[in-house]
Order: sequence, then structure tokens, then C-alpha cells
Amino acid sequence: MRRGRWTAWVMTVAAVVLAAPGAVLAVPKVGDITHLQGSRTNKLMGLGLVVGLPGTGDGGKHAPTMRSLAALQKQFANPVLSLDELKNAKNVAIVQVEATLPPDGVREGDRVDVVVSSLGPAKSLKGGRLLVTPLVGPNPDDPRGVMALASGPLQIESETNPVVGRVSQGATLERDWIHSYIVLGRDLPPQVQSHGGIHPDEPYVTLVIDEPHAQWAVAYTIALTLNSESDVGDGTVSAQHAVAIDPRTVVVRIPPAERNNPAAFLYRIEKCQLIMPLTEARVTIHRTSGTIVISGDAEISPAVISQKGLTITATVPPIKPTPENPVLQEQRFVVVDPENKGGAKLRDLVDALNMLRVPVEDRITIIQKMHENGQLHATLVVED
Repeated sequence: MRRGRWTAWVMTVAAVVLAAPGAVLAVPKVGDITHLQGSRTNKLMGLGLVVGLPGTGDGGKHAPTMRSLAALQKQFANPVLSLDELKNAKNVAIVQVEATLPPDGVREGDRVDVVVSSLGPAKSLKGGRLLVTPLVGPNPDDPRGVMALASGPLQIESETNPVVGRVSQGATLERDWIHSYIVLGRDLPPQVQSHGGIHPDEPYVTLVIDEPHAQWAVAYTIALTLNSESDVGDGTVSAQHAVAIDPRTVVVRIPPAERNNPAAFLYRIEKCQLIMPLTEARVTIHRTSGTIVISGDAEISPAVISQKGLTITATVPPIKPTPENPVLQEQRFVVVDPENKGGAKLRDLVDALNMLRVPVEDRITIIQKMHENGQLHATLVVED
């Protein structure tokens, strides 16, 4: 009996019937998906000198560095008569110093990391030490003046970029940096004041919804929950304490009894639980890393997909298997909705492609083509 072998390219078939899935609702707390407006990072910056470099500094011909070094020596009663006296100084580099303050502010005596970057022709900052450098806020007219002092040995984080380093806990705060979370209604942005229920003489806090959850449905749910929560209001059922302004903003009025000490009130707001609406169906693709993130009910319509690289091998007629010559079966066909129940999700298709070991680039192409053909029912975001 004649034997023959054949290899065929086959199609991956995803035949599905779309059906409305049951709603599965998450129950987070308000504090899980929001933060108070005013809670943000801030920058401090300054210009300083790194010394102790093994001949890799700016050199005596770089005038800005030499002027700074001369000014420093004059400050310590060792004046330089001429910049020519510093022409052989190769162990010094002029640098920019930057510190990032945490979102909840800092207090006098707290320490934060600083990033040090060369501003001159220095070849490397490795082995150097940052001299004491005053740091100020981003506003040059800030009456607070010097906010922190930075100094210490540099750590080079990347050998390929030795002109940028970090001083761990290198800046000590000289003043408090305290955020203001509570504002009067008249000080809210004009677009907020234009909404009904905002009183100009009443104090408010603003809840900012984290970007991944920013939807009108979420903002409305937060306002509805806070208005109906007895622990949040002042006992007046008809009063509207929280107002949804836009998909990311909910403004909350502080009740009179809480204004002298609003900490307990803010705590109760943050721990309020929400019965969340279904989140937006969204597919985010990051091409460089090959990451695919699927959120919400990203569904797909019935489709037949043919993609290169999916193969099946068979032998005609079948060979009787032996220990020396076993029959190999290679499965290259996976049904997305095997029980034909309908309501197949994109994640089902991605799981099927994982089983078939389809390369990431091909998975991304398949998802994009389904979106272009209207078979992917979700918002598609592609990032490079």
C-alpha cells in the first residue's frame, strides 16, 4: 500500500454567537479609584557642583563651572584672583539638581532622593560628590525661598550614561510643603461653579477619578453613593453634598459639623463602597513590549480567521504506531466557543491563540483587523 505525506495550511476558526453576558460588578471603595485634588508631586531644583572626579570633570576651559567654583571659594574666604588659577581643575563639574516631592507633601527634616545631571562637557560623574546645593520651588517668585539642601556621594545608575547620577536621600527639607485640599466654592474653577448646588461661601473638596476609571457612569455613581450615605451627609436627606462635574471630577461639600476637623469626614468618604457599573470595554496594545491588556466585556462577533504559521501534519494511510515510530498529533485548531453558548469574549480568542503559540505580532494584527472589520466590540488603543 502506497504511503504519502501531506502538509496543509489551515484556518483557525472562531465561530461565536454574541449574547448579552451577566453583569459582574466590582465593589471597590471610593478611595480605591480616586484621589483628592491637591495631592500631587512637586519639583525642587537647583544648580550645584560635583567635586572629586578622577579627571573626568568639565575642565578649566569651561567658564560657567570655573565661575561657580570661584564664587564658592570666595564664599569660604579663599578668593580666586583670576579664573586662570583654575585652568587645571578637571575634577569639578557643574550640574543640575532635581528632587521630586511625594504626592502627600513633606515636613521639615524629611529626606528625598535627588537626580544630578551634568550641564557641561564632563565625561563622567562617577566617583563624584555633590557639594551642598540649595533647592527652590519651580516658581522663582516663591517667598518661601530655599526649600531644601542637597549633598552627598553620587550613584551612577547606568554605565551607558555616566553623566547622570542619583544621591539617595540626598536632600533634606528645610521647610514644610503642605498641600491644600479644601477650597471655598468661589475659588473652584468657573466651570465647576456654573453647576447647580455649588455655594460660594461653603468649603469643598474635589475627588479626582483615576484615569482608567474616568467615565460619566463612575462619576455619577460616586456622587449618588455619597449623597445617599448617612455617614457622609449632615442628616439632611434633601441636601446634595456631592456633584458630578465631569467624567473625572466629583465635588463634595463639607458639612458644617465637620469643618473644624475634616479628617474623619474624608476618611468616611474614602471608605464608602461603590457598586460599580460595568467598566468600558477597552483593549490596550503596547507594540514595543507586545503587551495586550483587556478590560471590561470586550466581545467579538462571529469570525473566521486565517493566519500564517498555523499548520497540521498527517500521514496517508495512517501508520501503525510503534515505540520507535510513534504517531504525532499536532493540534492547530481551537474553537473559541466550543459549547456554542454565545457571548464569546476577546480574552477567549487570545487564550486560543496562546494555545496555538501564535506569535505576539500576529495576535496584535488579528485584533487590529477584527477592530477594523467591526467584529471587536471595544475601544482599541494602540501604543508604541
